Amino acid sequence: MKPEKMKVAVLAGGISRERDVSLRSGAGVAKALRSLGVKVLEVDVKEKGLKVPQGTDICFLCLHGTYGEDGEVQAELEAVQMPFTGSGSVASALAFDKLKARDVLVAAGIPMAESMEWRKDHDWKPPYVCKPVADGSSFGVHLVRDEKEAATAMKSSEKWKGAMMMERLVEGVEMTVGILGEKPLPVVEIRPVKGFYDFSNKYTAGATQYLCPAPISKEQTEEVQAVSLAAHRALGCEVLSRVDLIVDRDGKINVLEVNTLPGMTDLSLFPKAGRTGGIDFASLCLKILELSWERFKKGVTS
Repeated sequence: MKPEKMKVAVLAGGISRERDVSLRSGAGVAKALRSLGVKVLEVDVKEKGLKVPQGTDICFLCLHGTYGEDGEVQAELEAVQMPFTGSGSVASALAFDKLKARDVLVAAGIPMAESMEWRKDHDWKPPYVCKPVADGSSFGVHLVRDEKEAATAMKSSEKWKGAMMMERLVEGVEMTVGILGEKPLPVVEIRPVKGFYDFSNKYTAGATQYLCPAPISKEQTEEVQAVSLAAHRALGCEVLSRVDLIVDRDGKINVLEVNTLPGMTDLSLFPKAGRTGGIDFASLCLKILELSWERFKKGVTS
């Protein structure tokens, strides 16, 4: 079935802290698909126990965070054999848990900073990063450079609902690489005007500069893209992902995480990289549908 002939349910909203971002992603995707003549139903997901509109051919997932990227929604759709965009439930759940993902990535030879689950009696000295094991959009992230910031991070970690982790702080240039199918998109360099790339800097217009393609050599571009694709494959991701990295002062690449459902808002980096690579937003959405449908049919017939 051609994507243009599909009845597509765009699932957005959700129950995570990223609900507002998800709604913006969903609205953008729905508008783009309608511009190509695709029949679209917008579904505002407000609770668990997903109900897909009757007659839906495929679900376009614009959900972020818990009950979006963690594999639960994917598992529900797989149980009723409903096609959906992106990776399957197993890869989604694995990528969402940063500590489990790290074990797999390090075993595959992917370069990453040292990390461990946060404990109240830890003996780490600054600098390091304290962040949730399973969450997105930089919620709950603390950069710890001295003992005062360590005390603040500890208080936050004790109150956080969910597991926290610590990661050695790597100073350098932050980059991200979108993967579409089995091909890396152009590299994006991320330059916050102030502070680090937290939620505010991600979703406030003008708070961060994005350079795409990143102003790096052809050799380094290819290396960053190769590492990103290897991380995508190691976790079993399919159709699309966005790999976040830091390149330190010595040029060493460190993978931070792999996002299986990257944002699709007007400020999101996956569409930005697509445009730089010659794929406009509507065509990008259509390609995601096409690849996802092929993935589903392959799974049904294999």
